[in-house]
Amino acid sequence: MPSPAKVFSAATLGLNCLPIEVEVDMSAGLHNFQIVGLPDTAVNESKERVCSAIKNSGASPPHHTNRRVIVNLAPADIKKEGPSYDLPMAVAFLLASEQLLASEISNKIFVGELSLEGKLRPVSGVLSIALMARDRGFGELFVPRANAAEAALVKEIKVFG
Repeated sequence: MPSPAKVFSAATLGLNCLPIEVEVDMSAGLHNFQIVGLPDTAVNESKERVCSAIKNSGASPPHHTNRRVIVNLAPADIKKEGPSYDLPMAVAFLLASEQLLASEISNKIFVGELSLEGKLRPVSGVLSIALMARDRGFGELFVPRANAAEAALVKEIKVFG
C-alpha cells in the first residue's frame, strides 16, 4: 500500500495566509473517511463533494476503496474554514490511491471548491494566497479558472486555472 500523500493548500486568516499541509493516508480496514485537523462544518462536508467529484470525473472515489481514508489538515491548531480544501483533498486522495502520479508536488499549492460533477468553483482570498505562495517559495498555484486572473497579479509564481 502506498505511503501517505501530501499536497499544500492555504488558510486565510484575515489578510494573512498560512500554508496548510493536506495529507491523505489509506489503510486496510472497514471503509471510513475522516477529516482531522480542526475542520469547520464546510470542510467536514467536503467529504461528500470530493467523493462525488472524483466519481463523476471518472476516477474511483474513497467510498469505493474498502479502505480507511484519513485526511489530516496541518497544523492542527489552526481552524480550517470554507470549501477551498476540496481540490487539495481530491488531489491528495488521487495521489495516495495511485490514480494520479506526480514526480514533484512539494512546490505547488492547490485551492478550490469542487462541484458534485467535478468542476471547480471560485473561492475567496486567492490574491492573499498567491502573495503567501510567492513569499514562502512555492512556484505554482492551482486555482479555479474564475480566480486565475486575480492570482496572476502576483507575477513571481505560475498560476494554473
